[in-house]
Amino acid sequence: MTVSIRLQIKTLYKDLSLKEQAIADYILENPSKVSHSSISDLSNELGIADSTFFQFTKKLGYNGFKDFKMAMLMQENDFSAISIHENIQKSDNELTMAQKVFDSNMTTLTDTKNLLKEEDLKLAAAMINQSKRLFFFGVGGSEIVATDAYHKFLRSPITVFHSSDYHIQLMEASLLTPDDCGIFISHTGKSRETIELAQVAKNNGAKIIVITSHAASPLAKLGDVVFISISEETEFRSEALASRIAQLSIMDSLYVILMFINRDKAQQSIAKIRSSISKIKEP
Repeated sequence: MTVSIRLQIKTLYKDLSLKEQAIADYILENPSKVSHSSISDLSNELGIADSTFFQFTKKLGYNGFKDFKMAMLMQENDFSAISIHENIQKSDNELTMAQKVFDSNMTTLTDTKNLLKEEDLKLAAAMINQSKRLFFFGVGGSEIVATDAYHKFLRSPITVFHSSDYHIQLMEASLLTPDDCGIFISHTGKSRETIELAQVAKNNGAKIIVITSHAASPLAKLGDVVFISISEETEFRSEALASRIAQLSIMDSLYVILMFINRDKAQQSIAKIRSSISKIKEP
């Protein structure tokens, strides 16, 4: 499936220059005008050279402006979906506020789903399945996703590790081997601590899976497989908070795929856990 221009822009946005971000903003805010205008008219309105706009389309992976414009014409419906991301207003009642949060979450999941690639899922699942040990790394808000993944993957036949303490995570990363796999989570992909963890693990030859919202981030460049989570920022709710539901869903997907690969062993693991928990609950 071809990734839409809107999603391409969102995955690269934080790594664009200020001039490129201005072009990106104009495209997102005026999709119909962009798809029906010449490169000269658009460049004049933005106060930039034609070559600057042309190079921006190349950065998105298009052969040039004509190729880009044709894609814009074919994707007009995708841009019209942006309207549900309207910020919550002070005048909104409680139900409307909740509905807008749900709308934002549903679009976050849909956009992230559209970025998934079968080959990436197969490769990541194989890397996890063939590893002796699986480690989860994340700091700050991303640590919550790492903890949730650790809790989930404990039910799998794979030996898993995670610590909420950064220094222990660093110690774990330093002990990884080529037989191990690490999943590194960072919304921005620019977390100094997480990049350090991934670099240490990579230097040791471990397999690296990255989950981030920015495809061109330093962390993404270290990944053997990279999954992109998409989110919208609204007042009182940062992109990082909104992206969490998408990151959790990526983890859920990898978990389910892994469990089906190891169906018999997975059922045995779950049975053991349920048996132990049921004994605790008994009077």
